[in-house]
Amino acid sequence: MVRHLILIEVWKMSIRFKQYLDNYSKVIIKCGLNLKPGQRLLITSLYNIGVSIELASFIELLAKEAYRNGAKLVDVIWRDDQLQLLKCRQARAEFFEEYAKWRIEAIENIVEHGDALLLIYAEDVDLFVNEDQDLIFIYQNIMLNALKPVYEKISKSYSNYVVISAPISGWADKIFPEIPKTKRLEKFWDTLFHICRIKSENPIQAWDEHINKLNHKCEYLNQKQYKELIFSSSITQLKVGLPEKHKWTTSSEESRNGIKFISNIPTEEVYTLPHTKKVEGFVTSTKPLYLRGVIIENFKLIFSEGEVKEVYTEKGLNHLKKILSTDEGASRLGEIALVPHSSPISETNVQFYNILLDENASSHIALGYAHRSNLINGDSITDDEFSSLGGNISGIHIDFMIGSEDMNVFGILKDDSREPIMINGEWNLY
Repeated sequence: MVRHLILIEVWKMSIRFKQYLDNYSKVIIKCGLNLKPGQRLLITSLYNIGVSIELASFIELLAKEAYRNGAKLVDVIWRDDQLQLLKCRQARAEFFEEYAKWRIEAIENIVEHGDALLLIYAEDVDLFVNEDQDLIFIYQNIMLNALKPVYEKISKSYSNYVVISAPISGWADKIFPEIPKTKRLEKFWDTLFHICRIKSENPIQAWDEHINKLNHKCEYLNQKQYKELIFSSSITQLKVGLPEKHKWTTSSEESRNGIKFISNIPTEEVYTLPHTKKVEGFVTSTKPLYLRGVIIENFKLIFSEGEVKEVYTEKGLNHLKKILSTDEGASRLGEIALVPHSSPISETNVQFYNILLDENASSHIALGYAHRSNLINGDSITDDEFSSLGGNISGIHIDFMIGSEDMNVFGILKDDSREPIMINGEWNLY
């Protein structure tokens, strides 16, 4: 009798899991992409250009939902992690600059034609930990340079796109080591459904309401037009100047062909760009930064006149220094984002080692390029004009988390008066 009841519970769970998975697919295609009839859809990733073959069943569900919504064509760029690992171990060092150009060309073709792009950020975090990090860094830089034209078009919303995540086994092993191995993927999926609002009675309605609340915060901040922000906590004291005509935005965007979409699922942030030459003070990370095989922990950056002048870390110092020297803009900030400490991702108390998920657990800033959309008319000016107005230009964009339960954020008005935006990590807007 007990065994029979257990089987019933497993059966119920599998039915519930299937419903959540269907809801997740609908939210991605309808809310995230807002896929339109006649659009092509390419499913891939920008971080390592390809989707793990482990996610084949999930991709089939996404394709089915896309065709139901009128997709003209659904195609996938696949990735086999073991092949990538073999390259690290077997390929000659002089061949590490070689990459599959057709993959980048395929992505660029989709974006240029205003079709839809679904990017799945899912990596086995420890896959490259024991490999030659110098070779990996070389390959990363080669790919960043090759992807620059794609990043530029995506940042200017040539097409509708969404970045999502999905569990794979190696990654699940990393973040849930305390539970039985056979239960880790199930636990990961369940956590993902929670932080993506999939367990709501009506997930699509829940997303509409959530985005409306974030947009309302942007409207408030845009009306204020603070000239500076002050970030203050026990480990951070940072003053960030804001350009004139800066614009706060959310992941709710509109493509050039008029399609409204949500570029990140999940998303909890409102963000803008700092003035690249007006950042002063020090900032300390509150979560580790994972960059393909390298984890940088407990690092502190000291800024003067907008540039990182000193850097300290407990782990990953050499790799962080290499990042900061990537190009002229790599040691300057391109984004500041506000996220409440009580966000659903933060409440899980899970370190995901994934920028998409971790950045939505905490207020964060980013080294590297600034989004043109965060400056009024930023998409219609030259690089020199953008730079002269305070926008940062770089080949990288690396978010890292600085928020905490004791973080206060103040806005400085043009008359030098100070207003609290966040108190103890939570919103203080009216």
